[in-house]
Amino acid sequence: MIQNNKQKNVAYFCMEYGINSNLRIYAGGLGILAGDILKAAHEYDYPIFGIGMLWLEGYTKQLIDENGRPYDKYPRNEYIYDYLEDTDVKINIKVKGKDIKLKVWKLKTDYMNTLYLLDSNLDENGKYDWITKRLYAWGEEERIAQEIALGIGGIRAIRALDLDVDVYHFNEGHAVFAGTEIINEKMNKGLDFEQALKATQNKVVFTTHTPVKKGNEEHEHGLLKSMGAYNGLTKKQMKKIGNDPFGNTVAGLKLAKISNGVAQLHGVTARQMWEHIEGKSPIKAITNGIHRKTWVDSRIYKAFENGDDLLPIHQQLKSELINYVKDKTNSQLDNDKLLIGFARRAAPYKRANLIFRKMDLVDPYLQEGKIQIIFSGKAHPLDDKGKDLVAEIVKMSKKYPNSVVFLEDYDMEIAKMMTRGVDVWLNNPRRPKEASGTSGMKSAMNGVLNLSILDGWWPEACQHGMNGWQFGDGYMGDNQDKHDLDSLYRVLLKEVLPTYYDHKSKWEEMMNNSIESTYEDFSARKMLENYYLKMYRKIK
Repeated sequence: MIQNNKQKNVAYFCMEYGINSNLRIYAGGLGILAGDILKAAHEYDYPIFGIGMLWLEGYTKQLIDENGRPYDKYPRNEYIYDYLEDTDVKINIKVKGKDIKLKVWKLKTDYMNTLYLLDSNLDENGKYDWITKRLYAWGEEERIAQEIALGIGGIRAIRALDLDVDVYHFNEGHAVFAGTEIINEKMNKGLDFEQALKATQNKVVFTTHTPVKKGNEEHEHGLLKSMGAYNGLTKKQMKKIGNDPFGNTVAGLKLAKISNGVAQLHGVTARQMWEHIEGKSPIKAITNGIHRKTWVDSRIYKAFENGDDLLPIHQQLKSELINYVKDKTNSQLDNDKLLIGFARRAAPYKRANLIFRKMDLVDPYLQEGKIQIIFSGKAHPLDDKGKDLVAEIVKMSKKYPNSVVFLEDYDMEIAKMMTRGVDVWLNNPRRPKEASGTSGMKSAMNGVLNLSILDGWWPEACQHGMNGWQFGDGYMGDNQDKHDLDSLYRVLLKEVLPTYYDHKSKWEEMMNNSIESTYEDFSARKMLENYYLKMYRKIK
């Protein structure tokens, strides 16, 4: 590990942070990663602080209606202020020519580094108090306003708080207007645009996440200018930063000195995806990692460390999950039957329903209870196809009430219960659209065996038949769904089930291998070491 007295101070910008289930200011994996980084930075004494947004209504509270379809609720989470300290700082931004005040709060705990949260929920903002109300659930204008608040507002908050920053880390494209604010500052001190851009690049690193097109925002320049995102820059200058139309990811890649993808395969994918962009920073690959104290059950790891039998501890964790499911859904799962977990954002490319696509094959196993599956996940509030997918899973849970379960309103609590309590973690996105997949890391470190296609982090970790299983061979051509489905059934029915039911000693050996092969290499500690070694130390 790098010596602490040589480490650079890092301001980490992210639109969402997953700290715990009570603080509903996160939507999914992006936020969970950001929260894990601040927790690991605290645990291992890295000088990183967070800049984020105080989402009063948070992300959707997504429930299932009487017809089995998801719907969205947005309760006001006024209690969130009980967790915060007042910095006595307010800063100004402009949105559509209107002056907006943002109050700066500090979330400081004894288990994570400081997180500063920007809040527009102020009487003086009148009808513009909505900017920090809902995470991701608005239209394009509202999204731009939120990104102005995070980026421009975040830099102004740092200045008002007089914080010492060596590196600005933009986690995803939502924060890129922070770069334009830094450019503005430098131009106001006498630099021309090109000089200011270069000086800014020498302070910024950028993490790109999803390869999915919708996750890489683009905006027309006219709209950006009218919203106030130009922030004093010209159209020519903004096109230099983000092209035309203005791409948030493009801007992140061009504003940074160095960028990274979030797994080795994703690094390859990102370099190919953005190879046509002139003036972009080099894209390294730094695989994500998880904060082990948050996600790894201490009982299973203690048994692993002591060389004790893992199965009895795992059965206890599985029993806790089954009781949790019973309380939530009234479904009664069997502690002695194979239990598969599938939990992630409900997007069509994740293919949550893949295992059901040959019902004549899987039906007998579900009827008998020899295969049990717990699903959870939220669709984006505006994603009808994602909601259709959830509705299909809910329908299956009604058809097989004691073999298939859907847990509504997926959150960190559900994720913790599932990633330590199921026997197998299933992952089958359409390759190569999975950037990383940290839920699989959480499962692996709890001795839960991954059953996954070779996407995201799994190609780096998989030792087939030793610490989990792959299905498919990385194929990405036509009929990928059929190719992967045939392989899934073959591996599940011919390898996973026989090992679970007939070779328990082999299963336990694989559990040990799973923990041993992932505990260090896929930890947030390892990720932070790589951030400093491969990115932060290159910043002047």
